[in-house]
Amino acid sequence: MHPIRDPQLVAGLAGFEQAVPGGINLDDIPATRRILDGLNAAMAAMAPAIPGVVTSDHHAPGPEGAPAVLVRIYQPEDRPATLPALLWIHGGGYVLGSVDGDDLKAKILCLSLNCVVASVEYRLAPEHPFPAPVEDCYAALKWLAASAEEFGVNRARIAIGGASAGGGLAAGLGLLVRDRGEIDVCYQLLIYPMIDDTNVDQAGPGVPNAPVWSRASNLLGWQAYLGQEPGSAGVSPYAAASRAEDVSGQPPTYIGVGTPDLFREEDIAYARRLIAADVPTELHVYTDGFHGFDAFAPESDAAQRFTAEYTRLLRRALHA
Repeated sequence: MHPIRDPQLVAGLAGFEQAVPGGINLDDIPATRRILDGLNAAMAAMAPAIPGVVTSDHHAPGPEGAPAVLVRIYQPEDRPATLPALLWIHGGGYVLGSVDGDDLKAKILCLSLNCVVASVEYRLAPEHPFPAPVEDCYAALKWLAASAEEFGVNRARIAIGGASAGGGLAAGLGLLVRDRGEIDVCYQLLIYPMIDDTNVDQAGPGVPNAPVWSRASNLLGWQAYLGQEPGSAGVSPYAAASRAEDVSGQPPTYIGVGTPDLFREEDIAYARRLIAADVPTELHVYTDGFHGFDAFAPESDAAQRFTAEYTRLLRRALHA
């Protein structure tokens, strides 16, 4: 176990380990989905109600030959005629998670950012490997931009973002948007993104693993998403953004990750490449911030600071 010294984060990690004995296990993905869906439902039931948000479900035309994509729209109840928007992509190692699981998160983002949030129910691996998930996200983004008038969205102020695999999908989507040239994106929010299928380093000096999202889960998640062995030849940068030879021309970017997170080194490396390519980039590394620390220790000082920092930056980008 990676040493974590912050007592507030230690308590948060202990809560996760109690709720998910043995941690996340991808040997039986359907069973793990049921466990995490139950955990999310329990956390949602305990959370206070979040008034002031209107939600509605819609179906965006899917990629060619694919089904429509569910997109849940969140709008402030008291809002001006036009607002910026955030396309939000849930996490889950490319194999877990749902719009329902991120419902509270989307409502909080909607109110704290004073924007329209569009949350994407992309298809999951291994049933639907790459490129299905990222193409679903692209279809949702394209639909959101085309529906700007219907939802009172400023088409010039649409951001993309997500956490973990959602951050990885957002990073791949950023490259896809740049290369296809059909849509403008004003910002990308990459929260401890899962972007490097070649990640074979240890979590830290002498530390064989990382809390919450282990190396074993990471390899299984990548294998399911790619449909091939992670680290093998020919992986698309739209699947694993760290594979991109050219990262220039992307929107301003935020990357946040914690020191014991399995993705720490790949996220720092990607941020450095963005900076070198003259992409305006904010990189924040949080001491003791285990993977998902903001979800499992939301009242901790570290999580409060983390959330406040990326919210401030994204709000400034959206309302510039």
